[in-house]
Amino acid sequence: MKIASLQPSISIILNELGRLDELVACTRYCLAAVPALRDRRLTVVHDSWSTTAEELLALRPDLVIASVPYRNESLAAILKAGCPVLALAPPTLADIEQDIRLIAAIAGAADRGEQIIAAMSEAVSGMRRSTADLPGKPLVYCEEWGKPLIHSQSWVRELVEAAGGVFLGEPGKVTSAEAIAEADPEVIIAAWCGAGDRVPLEKLAGRPGWEQIRAVRDGRVYCVADELLNTPAPTLVDGLRAIACALHPDLFSTTGGIRAIERHRTPASCV
Repeated sequence: MKIASLQPSISIILNELGRLDELVACTRYCLAAVPALRDRRLTVVHDSWSTTAEELLALRPDLVIASVPYRNESLAAILKAGCPVLALAPPTLADIEQDIRLIAAIAGAADRGEQIIAAMSEAVSGMRRSTADLPGKPLVYCEEWGKPLIHSQSWVRELVEAAGGVFLGEPGKVTSAEAIAEADPEVIIAAWCGAGDRVPLEKLAGRPGWEQIRAVRDGRVYCVADELLNTPAPTLVDGLRAIACALHPDLFSTTGGIRAIERHRTPASCV
């Protein structure tokens, strides 16, 4: 099977499955998310938003796998050109698990796929058990993009709830600085698509009217690395740990992927 991966989530899943040899092409974002790909000399193609049929046809892949965010026009052109395409758009953690199961079946690694799914499910369930009896659940604003302001996706809401928080707003929808200021969240988590861990937190916290938000006053403004929250893959487990550390730094630690606003020191457990 010759697979062209148009999103990091696909490459991450194939890596977890031990099936990187199936790849003939990936994006530059995949190379950043899966360092093991960098020495394989794969053809680097555009992602599922901007790829073209011409660049993929030259590779003659058996299957092109895309995942959100993607542009329907690009994928339609690829299909019309004769490339088989699998387009994934999972809204929930359960859907992400089903996509892992599907990719595992395609790659001939069904058993390994079930192991990955079981580990993810247990991590989320275990976090829910750990936070179920905590007093008070902080209101959390999770931002996927900053211009316009966009709430994070539905699976991030599930992670926030599992970590003992209350997700502010409607997942995936555009909001405004005024609406967030009025809601007055206790924690702000920014994970911008494609930005890695480079969200400018000081600039974000300096939006008009945000100086009075509880999260800003208390220094509870965080950046979580893009691949840990926006990528529908097993890396979401690390995103869950980062969220738990932001919400309850005295109780939970993480292996990294989280950064606090510079005017306040990141808790040692979150480093």
